Amino acid sequence: MMLSPKEFIDDAIQKIKDQIGDEKAIIALSGGVDSSVCSVLVQKAIGDNLTAVFVDHGLLREGEVEQVTNTFKDRLNFKFIDASDEFMDQLAGVEDPEEKRKIIGRVFIEVFEREAIKSGAKFLVQGTIAPDWIESDGKIKSHHNLALPSGMELELCEPIRDLYKDEVREIGDELDLPKTTVYRQPFPGPGLGVRVIGDLTRENVEICRKANKIVCDEVEKAGLDEEVWQYFAVLTDSKATGVKGDQRDFGYLVIVRIVNSVDAMTAYVPQLPWEVVQTISKRITSEISEVTHVALSISDKPPATIEFC
Repeated sequence: MMLSPKEFIDDAIQKIKDQIGDEKAIIALSGGVDSSVCSVLVQKAIGDNLTAVFVDHGLLREGEVEQVTNTFKDRLNFKFIDASDEFMDQLAGVEDPEEKRKIIGRVFIEVFEREAIKSGAKFLVQGTIAPDWIESDGKIKSHHNLALPSGMELELCEPIRDLYKDEVREIGDELDLPKTTVYRQPFPGPGLGVRVIGDLTRENVEICRKANKIVCDEVEKAGLDEEVWQYFAVLTDSKATGVKGDQRDFGYLVIVRIVNSVDAMTAYVPQLPWEVVQTISKRITSEISEVTHVALSISDKPPATIEFC
């Protein structure tokens, strides 16, 4: 980014005005830094002609709906859609990880398309950044049209496509976005759907959500959140015998994954304070009755991936 953050913002706002004019636009707002920065930039350029749609697919982290809603409900033309039942009904009984991803992606497009039609949008704003199209061999075009299943076409607007993640965060700081948004750890689009191995029942998702919250609490309490790239819990479909109170129990195995990375292309497991790992394990097994065992993933990427499925 050759310009200062303020200069970039002024330049981006003018370019957005030139491209969109008086037409309407829509963006899928996840609460991550890329879509958040895009939403605020476009809002500054075209005002409420932008509709920012935040979809709850039932696979978000604990407190995420409230956090994103409270951050943007008064700042954007914000629309919250609770589609959790629609997603979970479609995912019932599906265990294959790739099939889960396909279903989540398809249902999301169906939900988003309905809102695009209601809004009368002509433009789709996306938080594409430089690594996205560089890693795709430059095949992503700046202004090609996107056809939705109904045949509706939206022209793409990608205000930050030439920036890298650290530069996007600089812009987010300049736009006075909350630190929790600007420096939020990466979170996959399918959400907890790729962190529950096996059947995606509402019960299993809730177990994973609770375990994930404990991991986040303890990592952040120890001040490690500023040192590591990602930290989360995975609910496996394996069970192991344990002891709860004076009785034997047969509960789930949860795996804790904490990795460091620069670009997510490679990642490694850093040396971690053992007392933090122990506290996470003790809290998960004592606070979540369905879990008896906790393990720590120590595999780097490659050969492992950051996510489990």
